[in-house]
Amino acid sequence: MDIGSMLTAAAADDQAAWNALVARFESLVWSIARGYRLSGADADDAVQMTWLRLVENIDRIAEPDRLAAWLATTAKRECLQLIRKTSRAPLTTDLPPDHQDPAPLPDHALLRQEHDAALWAAVAELGERCRQLLRVLMAVPPPAYAEVAAALDMRIGSIGPTRRRCLEQLRTIAEDDALLRERGR
Repeated sequence: MDIGSMLTAAAADDQAAWNALVARFESLVWSIARGYRLSGADADDAVQMTWLRLVENIDRIAEPDRLAAWLATTAKRECLQLIRKTSRAPLTTDLPPDHQDPAPLPDHALLRQEHDAALWAAVAELGERCRQLLRVLMAVPPPAYAEVAAALDMRIGSIGPTRRRCLEQLRTIAEDDALLRERGR
């Protein structure tokens, strides 16, 4: 079933069509919400509000083939609105920075945490376009290139080369950061 048919059926309260729409675009919407590093509850709210906006506007979707872009834009707006409402910076974590877990962490968990923090710090140094592309492509399961192209307003043929350049930039940043840490020891 194509997107236009799914939208028409969903507007007529066809639950199977709604389920198909959610299944097709869920990873895209979640990747946008996670990209803003919202708390779990806030990310849930942003995703839920995005789907509610689709319910409210389903009869106004003039270009069904652009639904991925519409959902991505709506998810971004919902995330930004949550951030504004709660008056906090977009890069937050679920736990306060000074949180101390009383149980000692196993070595592998600590190393993984350090690795993840270093990786996110390197990602933060990338340009906005690379950050958006990599966040969307990290969704599980990864969205189709057609959905990525629509969501980020890119040509399908440029996604792979852009991804490669972004990953090369990320590798360079991470290697430079590792070298600086080594020199600081």
